[in-house]
Amino acid sequence: MRTADWDIKKLAILRALRDRGTVTATAQALLMTPSAVSQQLTNLARQLGVPLLEAHGRRVRLTDAAHLVLRHAEAVFAQLERADAELDAYLQGESGEVRVAAFSTAVPALVVPAVRALRTGHPGITVRVREAEASEAYELLSAGDVDLALSLAAHAPTARDPKFTRVPLLADPLDVALPAGHPLAGAAGAAGPRLADLAGEHWIFGGSGPWSEITRAACEAAGFVPEQAHSAAGWTAILAMVEAGMGIALVPRMAAAGREGVVMCALGEDRPVRHVVVAVRRGSEEAPAVSRVLDALREAAAER
Repeated sequence: MRTADWDIKKLAILRALRDRGTVTATAQALLMTPSAVSQQLTNLARQLGVPLLEAHGRRVRLTDAAHLVLRHAEAVFAQLERADAELDAYLQGESGEVRVAAFSTAVPALVVPAVRALRTGHPGITVRVREAEASEAYELLSAGDVDLALSLAAHAPTARDPKFTRVPLLADPLDVALPAGHPLAGAAGAAGPRLADLAGEHWIFGGSGPWSEITRAACEAAGFVPEQAHSAAGWTAILAMVEAGMGIALVPRMAAAGREGVVMCALGEDRPVRHVVVAVRRGSEEAPAVSRVLDALREAAAER
């Protein structure tokens, strides 16, 4: 086997199969036919001289040799990203377009302030924003449809994932939203109640999804299971119900919006937080425009 036998296009197909799980899903993602995917991987196995796939029920799975090949290929893909970054620097310098996917509360709290700062300091950089939840954001990033993805750390790929570089942005505290007449509303300016003090309250949070998981996990860490009185996914609906005295809710500080009948109360010693991270494809962080946007996001996070 020679280095000339390492076909980048075929290696990318092999990586896509590892990530997508099936030949059919891989073909759909790469806009190929399943037979073309199979043929390319058969040719790659012949070129490398090792079996890459083995039957597993009605599907196929990667062999140990395939995983070994991909461990080395990830370094190649990262280096190619760096090469693209250097070419971008050579060709465009301070100009360029950067595509950002971010979850809903991160858009006004972090992305918009970063864009405003870039317009002043680096007006040649264009930022295109796409609102997306964590799972969609990383699919877009992996597919090359966006350049940066903002999400909560709990729903992001691990730091060991060779495809991405993760950058922590901030720890966003979770405050409790109380109706103005609540007995603990006056504690908002003091040390704040403990989350455990609210165990007997009626709670408002989503029926499923990340925020349901965050609320349940925070309350369980404080020693109780929250009684869900009402279910809502949007902060406007949640805060309206809190204002009406229908229950209380955990609200990330980034998402809090002023509402006359709602008191945002900082919790005490057991205050939960959610960690916000941004990720890029490994190697692409060296592209000047992407680096500028990362710096602007860090600055926006530091000012909160």
